[in-house]
Amino acid sequence: MPDLANLDAAQRVHRAIDHVHQHLADDLRLEELARVACFSPFHFHRVFRALVGETPHAFLQRVRLERVLFLRAHDPGRTFTDLALSCGFSSSSDFSRAFRKRYGVPPTAYDLVAHRDAHRERFAPTTLRTVENTDGFEVVLRTLPARTVASLRVSDPFAPGRVPRAAERLMAWADARGLGDGTWLGYMWEEPETVALDRCFYDVAVVIPEPVRPDDDVRITRFGPMTVALIDVRGDLDLERRAFDWLYGGWLPRSGYVPDHQPAFEVWHGRPYAHGEAHVELTVQLPVTRA
Repeated sequence: MPDLANLDAAQRVHRAIDHVHQHLADDLRLEELARVACFSPFHFHRVFRALVGETPHAFLQRVRLERVLFLRAHDPGRTFTDLALSCGFSSSSDFSRAFRKRYGVPPTAYDLVAHRDAHRERFAPTTLRTVENTDGFEVVLRTLPARTVASLRVSDPFAPGRVPRAAERLMAWADARGLGDGTWLGYMWEEPETVALDRCFYDVAVVIPEPVRPDDDVRITRFGPMTVALIDVRGDLDLERRAFDWLYGGWLPRSGYVPDHQPAFEVWHGRPYAHGEAHVELTVQLPVTRA
């Protein structure tokens, strides 16, 4: 394990952010997040707010609410109360208060379809949602072992060139350490259909055989074993978007599965952007669990 005390403040705050995403159902008190980040609670609160732009409590509440909306969109048969409890709210009344405070209406009065459509319009205005498998996608379920990755986190990932530039930096870092031949992947914890784009981050990453010491802004993250629904994609970016649309909107509702509390992954065939930015050859992986 790396010596967290020697990591810079941003690295340690990002470790706390990852801990939130991976443990939403847990009792995540300030003291616990501060421990993960290797800060005292007082200093953690001040550093987190300075770097993230909101307090740890506000961040946790927002992420939990956005996760409830995401799960509700893809598992409408579950009640808001059930989803809220699974995402760490202590009670339905606690969830309702937080929801009304953020969105201005009670959960049952919220127009989730309009919310998602408005978010989609900002980053993929030409993409039409469909539940028909017009591309002939084949979904395969696979159980993956635990993975440890080295990653760079990219803010504002939909801005042109930001993710490819981060990939180039990480490839140089990996090659210098003999790690460049590992599996390359990318993922977002946030769902851009329900999260403001300025709150989204994209991690470009390479699977490494064992933990190594972080360096500069390269971070080390471990994912446990998971079951994924995967589709191989060879084509343009619209084809990849349609693959995700089919996974979420076509395959998932009929599958007996629901999204797991993990990010969806892009796994490149070879190195990132080996075929340019307009053509992709990769596998999309959606972590799932039994409904």
